[in-house]
Amino acid sequence: MTTTRTAAVPGLAGEILAGYGDRVRVHDLYDEAGASVYHDLAAADTTEIRELTRAVRAVPGPVLELAAGSGRLTLPLLALGREVTALELKESMVVLLKERLAEAPAGIGGRCTVVQGDMSAFALGGAGFAVVVLGTTSVSLLDADGRAGLYAAVRAHLRPGGRFLLSTVDVDGADGDDLDLEAAGASGRRYRMIEHWRSGQEVRKVTILPPERETPRDGPVPAFTTAIRVLPPDDLTRELASAGLRVVARHTLPAASPRHTAVLLEAEAA
Repeated sequence: MTTTRTAAVPGLAGEILAGYGDRVRVHDLYDEAGASVYHDLAAADTTEIRELTRAVRAVPGPVLELAAGSGRLTLPLLALGREVTALELKESMVVLLKERLAEAPAGIGGRCTVVQGDMSAFALGGAGFAVVVLGTTSVSLLDADGRAGLYAAVRAHLRPGGRFLLSTVDVDGADGDDLDLEAAGASGRRYRMIEHWRSGQEVRKVTILPPERETPRDGPVPAFTTAIRVLPPDDLTRELASAGLRVVARHTLPAASPRHTAVLLEAEAA
């Protein structure tokens, strides 16, 4: 969805965008317009790839990747020599993923099955996967009902002794200013990323816009927004246990800023 309204964009990002008036075009990060921005940033982000692939290596067998996006984790998983089923909800991301697989070295793309579907409600033919992977803290996109559906579907698709690997980010010390960072995409393009969150809020809201020095003087000013739930690893561990998934290992991941604590959880059916 695209809109010129900036009132729904909170904090510092909203103040900046308001200064551009009706030139602003606000997009969801995961819609058709935002897909290329998400892919550019994701392709440059190696966070958790080493830890995830190490954990996957320890459990032989086929892999189910949820919320696969444009393939940030899909291609490293395929590089392990595994059969991978990549499930993704957004059609724009499915298109990008299929394009990347078609461009991959011979033989790699042939080991990947791409499925368009909802990670909170999927049925892929029973318990056939040794590992189910949900990276990029994508669990934070689901509400409580969505997470309950996710856990039930994961249990139904895991082999005995299989592992569910998921990452999450906790947020600390955010009672002051909004977090304002600059990041580079794989293309070399620069982005300004502003996160708005205050202690006690259920979600943190992230806005991506051009750095001030690169903002066009005339014409549309693009902004891309997303809302990410705050799910501390201890809370997720309790939720997983209630759903019959026991956390057997926790791995600290590199964090993008001092405000964030990133963790990879390994769970198995209890």
